[in-house]
Amino acid sequence: MTLARSVADVLNNHVTLELACIDRMYLNLYVPPLQRPNGVAAFFRGQRQALFASSALMAPMTRDFVASIERFVKEQHLPLVTFKKGQRKDDVAAEYVRAIQGREGLLFVGKAQEKANVCRTEKRRNPRTGQVYPWIVRSSALVNQYYWYAIDDDFGPFFLKFCSYFPYTAKLYLNGHEYLKRQLAKEGIAFQALDNGLLSCADPARMQAIADELSPHHIQRLAAKWLARLPQPFSDADREAGYHYDLSILQAEFALTQVVDRPLTGRVFFEEVIRENLDLGRPKQVQLIFDRRVTKRTPGRFRTRVLTEGVTPSLHVSYKHADIKQYFKAAAAGLAGRAIRTELTVNDTNDFHIGKRLPNLPRLREVAFAAVRRMVQVERLSHDCAIGEDGLNRIIRPLEVNGQRAPALRFPDPRVQALFSVLVLFSLLPTGFAVHELRAALAPLLGWDPSHMTQGQLSYDLRRLRLHGLIARLPRSHRYQVTDSGRRSALLLSRIYARALRPSLSDILPQAPPGPSRLRPLFDQLSTAIDRHLQEAHLAA
Repeated sequence: MTLARSVADVLNNHVTLELACIDRMYLNLYVPPLQRPNGVAAFFRGQRQALFASSALMAPMTRDFVASIERFVKEQHLPLVTFKKGQRKDDVAAEYVRAIQGREGLLFVGKAQEKANVCRTEKRRNPRTGQVYPWIVRSSALVNQYYWYAIDDDFGPFFLKFCSYFPYTAKLYLNGHEYLKRQLAKEGIAFQALDNGLLSCADPARMQAIADELSPHHIQRLAAKWLARLPQPFSDADREAGYHYDLSILQAEFALTQVVDRPLTGRVFFEEVIRENLDLGRPKQVQLIFDRRVTKRTPGRFRTRVLTEGVTPSLHVSYKHADIKQYFKAAAAGLAGRAIRTELTVNDTNDFHIGKRLPNLPRLREVAFAAVRRMVQVERLSHDCAIGEDGLNRIIRPLEVNGQRAPALRFPDPRVQALFSVLVLFSLLPTGFAVHELRAALAPLLGWDPSHMTQGQLSYDLRRLRLHGLIARLPRSHRYQVTDSGRRSALLLSRIYARALRPSLSDILPQAPPGPSRLRPLFDQLSTAIDRHLQEAHLAA
């Protein structure tokens, strides 16, 4: 078994299983007409036939709802656990999951006081008559939340959390990897599980197909199934009148798991990724990964964070409210470090101009996994850009293509280096780039005003890049796309120039200012040795 030497080598030759799957999801359950104060007023005055809409009408509903929960818990002989402050609810649930051994059913009910958005009444005064009247407003309050922990035959462990106060919003938690494991077991496909994922599978193609099949329909069916079994605050008449729960995406995780052949390979991957990709959090890299334009008005902090817990590192790149994280997945004893997880957490779907309602999940999944794969591709390219001497000569020397002469792209020319940097920037844009985008990106690198760059200058550069095979024109359009060889070559040559040539020359040249340098003393010794050798040779002659 050979040792992996780079990120590209790991991903190309040492991955034994790859799985793209929705991971954890938190969904809001809410009654759409009751999300605004005027809708709440319409509910009490229209549906409940009250003379005035007031929070006094909510108290009886809350008492009945809480009483039905307590009665249900008693009848079903369910444990009622009051969570302590700071207690990890998942740890409590894990004990009950182990006890039930995978059978479908309710595990226990948890109770905790938490802040929630509620409706309350405030007094207002009519400016003409001076009469006081109640007015419904949205507010926040510390109220009891009831957690229904259960195991579903299709989804495995999940929970529903109900707010005990009007408008009785709820949250649904589920895990796509648990859904996948349940479906594989039902079809009799053997697999080895990770802590939250798969380490191996007898049928990888079917595994990925099942993961892709998880849809809003399956999630809606899960919610409807368990809402029908549990106590609800709204009556049958309310639901028939349209006051029923809908679902929206509060938070979703999209995970790409790549299992490698041995832990050492995983360590090589992270050592190389962390050393060579600390610039992933910069705006120009973030807009490549997320395929979104980043401007000075784009919210969020653009940075790359490397976090370590013990000896396990994780790499974080953020965009607005979203975060991509790379880390090792835990496994059974002796298998730690076998699975590399690249995971995008979406906390606000509007960051990607996608609505929050659950039917938008397929579109969000497509955007999210595209971002995850682009991040892995950026890391792969940073270590897989080797070109031979012939390839180098085809770039930096003049050539003739079908009777057209292509001027050289001379390596140390500042304009050529700026073009290479722009190609790296444009390399992962799915729709390519246009001339005006080249002008906007190239001019600042040269210290020019974009308006001063002529069409002739841009045409000259485009012609050079096209004839040297670094870009190709897209059919029936005025847009260009960076070729595979252009992407690799530009990345290699720009990095060598920026990271090796310029810093090294600044260290070894005689006129360089004194300072800490590992190369300067060695070159000084070499220069002294050469001078001594020449002097001795001259004396001998």
